[in-house]
Amino acid sequence: MGIGTALVCPTLLAAISDIANPKWRATSLGVYRFWRDLGFVFGAIEIGFIADIFNLSIAIQSIAWVALGSGIFVLVVMRETKKGS
Repeated sequence: MGIGTALVCPTLLAAISDIANPKWRATSLGVYRFWRDLGFVFGAIEIGFIADIFNLSIAIQSIAWVALGSGIFVLVVMRETKKGS
């Protein structure tokens, strides 16, 4: 998870910067980081509960499904901001 997060974070920050209006860019990065970090906190607590209720394997699989779902969501919802060359 740590290596994956380290590889993805710069890309996500660049995507937010590309989409945000320049006047609101710094604020948008702060809002993004707030929700990202809040997700880390609640995600860790939730995964702990899932591991306690079911088992560690199910907890890890739930992380994989959430990651896959978020990737599909981004693929469907986000659009390229760069104009054609």
